[in-house]
Amino acid sequence: MRNVLVAYFSASGITERIAKTIAELANADIYEIKPVESYSAADLNWLDKTSRSTREMQDLSFRPEIIDTNAHIDDYDIVFLGFPIWWYVAPTIINTFLEKYDFSHKKIVLFATSGGSGFGKTIDNIRPSVSDTTKIIEGKVLNRKTDTSEIQAWVKTIV
Repeated sequence: MRNVLVAYFSASGITERIAKTIAELANADIYEIKPVESYSAADLNWLDKTSRSTREMQDLSFRPEIIDTNAHIDDYDIVFLGFPIWWYVAPTIINTFLEKYDFSHKKIVLFATSGGSGFGKTIDNIRPSVSDTTKIIEGKVLNRKTDTSEIQAWVKTIV
């Protein structure tokens, strides 16, 4: 049995629910990626060109600070990494998380929540944040309607 971690960033709670389901099904530990400054509903308003999330995603080099950096990544072989899709990519807080740790020789399995878009250029945008020996797998885009049995079947193919 491999050591598995489910790490996730959730701004509205949807990704958190999916992450908890994956952790339970994979018998994995769970770790929440928390920003120093939480996102309000106004911050997440993608229709507002001045909202915090819009401004952050206009500069993909921006790295929001995270609260805790004690994820103990060295203890894990596989890391499921979850996030909402923002502007067709992972939020830049995911890069912040990846750059805080050494993911050399680890397998990162991405999962995302989205109302309609796919991973877009997520892998291209996060690849520079990890070692060349890190294997990144584009996993699944899930949402609040995704059935637990579908998640379970997918998780079984990974662990």
